[in-house]
Amino acid sequence: MKSLLLVSLLALASGGAFVRGENTVIQLWPHGAPGARTDLGPETEVSSPKDSRPAGRPVTRLTNITSPTLTVYRAADATSTGTGVVVFPGGGYRILAFDLEGTEVCEWLNSIGITAVLVKYRVPEPAGVPRYQAPLQDAQRALGIVRSHAKEWKLDPQRIGVLGFSAGGHLLATLSQHFAQRTYPRVDNADDMSCRPDFMVLVYPAYLSVQDKGQEIAPEVAPAAGTPPMFIVQAEDDHSFIQGTLLYYRALIAAKIPAELHIYETGGHGYGLRPTSHPVTGWPRLAEAWLRLHHFLQ
Repeated sequence: MKSLLLVSLLALASGGAFVRGENTVIQLWPHGAPGARTDLGPETEVSSPKDSRPAGRPVTRLTNITSPTLTVYRAADATSTGTGVVVFPGGGYRILAFDLEGTEVCEWLNSIGITAVLVKYRVPEPAGVPRYQAPLQDAQRALGIVRSHAKEWKLDPQRIGVLGFSAGGHLLATLSQHFAQRTYPRVDNADDMSCRPDFMVLVYPAYLSVQDKGQEIAPEVAPAAGTPPMFIVQAEDDHSFIQGTLLYYRALIAAKIPAELHIYETGGHGYGLRPTSHPVTGWPRLAEAWLRLHHFLQ
């Protein structure tokens, strides 16, 4: 894994894009990310035998990401719906669960005719600034790049959604309120494109309330006019974050934002879409039905 990461970094050093297997990898910031950290070691995989293993399988956990990328998983032309989904793994803004909440999700999206774009955004965030500050820049930039390639990738630029897990869900809820103006200086024509998602799928989102107490919504995610339609799934025994999700859903309804929330009794946190004995892991079928309801799979 570490040697593969080194090859990727060397390939990106010259800017532009390269192809890994059948997937195109694009450097998010061709001249370096704004305010990129220089105090971190090399990008690395930090999983250990003590870490959780959803569905009995290990998880690839990446950290020290300073050169964020997009990896494009094109849907087959014969089955493509023209819809694109930009995928944001979680990991507490410290790591990215890159296979569990990234590559595996992109493969599922391809199976239902959606072109997926996996974002490897910057983590960890330094102390003293909002934990979402650099990741929000990466998210805004990613949406603009995807829309700028819509014709090339055979996508409808008005059918570009996002899917995020845990901290990635919080990041997207933040993006849903910070799309009118970029939080970084313009880089190129991609930054002239809208970075507002057309729809959002949040899976066990984190940090939606102040200090995760579920009493006051986190100000950076408070829904308002322009918030995209949303599908949310969470387990009742995801004790750290369930109250924030319930509060967020009520705020969506109060703001008259189309939203669908599924709460399951058990399942905890961090299951991705790997099937287990907990019914919550069947959420992809519900998400697909919701996407059809809103005509994103037609």
